[in-house]
Amino acid sequence: MTIHSSSRRSTGAAGMLIREAAAGTLLRQRLQGVLARPAFQRGIVALIIVNAALLGLETWPAAMAAAGSLIVAFDRLILTVFVAEIVARLYVHGRRFWRDPWSVFDFAVVAIALFPASGPFAVLRALRVLRVLRLLTMVPSMRRVVGALLAAIPGLASIALVLSILYYVFAVIATSLFAGDFPEWFGSIGRSLYTLFQIMTLESWSMGIARPVMATFPYAWAFFIPFILVATFTMLNLFIAIIVNAMDRVSEQEHAALAQLPETEEGVRRELAALRLELHELRRAMVGGQPRRSGRLRVRRPLPPG
Repeated sequence: MTIHSSSRRSTGAAGMLIREAAAGTLLRQRLQGVLARPAFQRGIVALIIVNAALLGLETWPAAMAAAGSLIVAFDRLILTVFVAEIVARLYVHGRRFWRDPWSVFDFAVVAIALFPASGPFAVLRALRVLRVLRLLTMVPSMRRVVGALLAAIPGLASIALVLSILYYVFAVIATSLFAGDFPEWFGSIGRSLYTLFQIMTLESWSMGIARPVMATFPYAWAFFIPFILVATFTMLNLFIAIIVNAMDRVSEQEHAALAQLPETEEGVRRELAALRLELHELRRAMVGGQPRRSGRLRVRRPLPPG
């Protein structure tokens, strides 16, 4: 009796665990289906846009005086929806959630808003607007642009290194030539670098810097013009070319993946048809019928005894 009762209790406990696991799996599948629905994703995008507008209204004194409590209430309600979405994604994906950089970014952006916006965390209040950046993770076209920019980082880093070397060379030359007469612009390497950066942006470079220097050094144009041609036009165009090339590569990869989809679907259909045929023949063989001959399955008749 004791053995039977203990075995029944263990069997009942095992059955309960199996039922709980099955219920958890079913709930996880249902949540995954809800999160993957286009309507749900469009709703999250709409809430992000509304939240961005609310954060902008919080900086408008007239709006806060007229409906400040309502704006804050809507902001907290939307934040609650975002937190619930992140929790649901954590439950559905588990550890896979932390392997996806976009999911980690969403978690960090939403978590910032949960810190108290007072004391040492007062600066985090201004960072709440980072929630708008969730549009980058929700809109596929924006995600492609960010992916292309990240893919272009190695090429951009190489050009930035070349540009830094050119900056240093021109800064040393400018400090050597113009430091005595124009110390406020070229008195040190640091000041020369800042002045050259202003020249590269073409902000008041002619009337503000180049012409006053040329009034003292008439041949200073031989320094400024080559620097502008190299730093402003050549290097910046190389930056743009690398980014455009990265965008083209991302687009080509997407087109190639889309082109393979019909072939993959057709292959899956053929495999499913073959599996159905094999299952049909197996059923006929199990009930004693004579299966048809096919290229995949052949059932041999048993040999007579003796």
